[in-house]
Amino acid sequence: MSELMTYVPVLMTVILILTVLTGFIVQVIKGAFYDKIPTNLLACIVAFIVTILAAVAFWSFFQFAITGWMIVALVFLCFLVAFSAMYGYDKLMQGFQQAGLIKERKGTNAN
Repeated sequence: MSELMTYVPVLMTVILILTVLTGFIVQVIKGAFYDKIPTNLLACIVAFIVTILAAVAFWSFFQFAITGWMIVALVFLCFLVAFSAMYGYDKLMQGFQQAGLIKERKGTNAN
């Protein structure tokens, strides 16, 4: 049980880093693809690319065998990072607006 408690904070930190990185990348390239692709789909694609590249870098650095459950966990992690990147920013801005820290911009679309 203590081994599980060691890995949970590490996993949460990895999810946070991948989510923030995905959010930054989407915000930077969103303007170029705004009329061509929905922002949520762009966030999903970027999340998959960033997460898979991070996993490949991790696997190549530590050089351990890849098993089937690791692939399944990677796919789940991709969806988790995509979901948190898509909805995390919207909820953060909504919380700031409700707290009165920022004013709501009219005429803007969150997607």
